Amino acid sequence: MIKTGILTISDKGYKGEREDLTGPAIENKLKNSGYSIEYYKVIPDDLEMIQGELIYMCDTLKLNLILTNGGTGFSKRDVTPEATMKVIEKYVPGIGEVMRMESLKITTKAMLSRAVSGIRGESLIVNLPGSPKGAVENLEFIMGAIPHGIDILTGRDGECAR
Repeated sequence: MIKTGILTISDKGYKGEREDLTGPAIENKLKNSGYSIEYYKVIPDDLEMIQGELIYMCDTLKLNLILTNGGTGFSKRDVTPEATMKVIEKYVPGIGEVMRMESLKITTKAMLSRAVSGIRGESLIVNLPGSPKGAVENLEFIMGAIPHGIDILTGRDGECAR
């Protein structure tokens, strides 16, 4: 099982002004695919709060995969990529590149995504879009590689050349 956390980043969701549909959509997508949802939280678009949650999920909860959703666009309050970059130890550009490349086949707006991914300790953090449809689509694009990446990251596998 891949121990997973979902972090929804939304001012309106945090205030109860909008129901979070994206977090549950991500959870539903992962349910029968070997992922165990260990943590789920909705927080506002606040740089320090996002950083704090990411550090907690990596260092204290020791989750293998952290999926954020929201805060990756052009709004002044969209700071998820910046928070992620501040806490990661290794940048993983290929994940964001694949998500944008595949999303461009669906919508030209995909080029506006600033989503990033990276490693902290034995945790992989991936920024997903805030919409349920976009988050699930992007997750589908990368799901084939995630288990192997987590196995390498956690030392459960050491062979990439198979």
